[in-house]
Amino acid sequence: MVHVIANKKFAKKAEDAGVDALVAEGFEAGGHNGKEETTTICLIPLIKDSITCPLIAAGGISSGKSMLAAFALGAEGVQIGSRFVASLESSAHENFKKRIVNLEEGGTQLSLKQLTPVRLVKNHFFNQITEAENNGASIEELKLILGRARAKKGMFEGDMDEGELEIGQVASSINKILSAADIVNEIWTEFLETKARIAAL
Repeated sequence: MVHVIANKKFAKKAEDAGVDALVAEGFEAGGHNGKEETTTICLIPLIKDSITCPLIAAGGISSGKSMLAAFALGAEGVQIGSRFVASLESSAHENFKKRIVNLEEGGTQLSLKQLTPVRLVKNHFFNQITEAENNGASIEELKLILGRARAKKGMFEGDMDEGELEIGQVASSINKILSAADIVNEIWTEFLETKARIAAL
């Protein structure tokens, strides 16, 4: 069993509960995030020093370089999500895939912190939530705006205005839709090249 955590407290609780490994997911990640907003580069060594089970790094990892960096920080493996959303095999709607490859730096932001923090693409739905939060909306009011199946509406049915669009910060560096095999090959090739370059220093 592998459990996803975003802080040391829950890492220890999960390990004490008997997990086989932990995924430490940093602030950069798409989808749900930790309230502490700890970045991956800070989170991985923090968690590594507090547990004994294998550690998998997540959040902001989409290339061979970032994969090697995660290993340097103490991870035994990596979890890559956002990069594969923009793949040919992904079940995400084509509208969402196209939106991802056209996202610019700053196109996502952590939101819904009163409920469960989640990183979203800035669109009309995001603006509604942000305005409500800025006006002091209650948890019940936020849940009303969120409604039912909002994520399905956006990511899988293709509504880019009213849908909830979850994706990581690395989306701004994704500029093409490739097959999963090509993505893996790109990442692995860059990993080996970067590892060799670092070793030669």
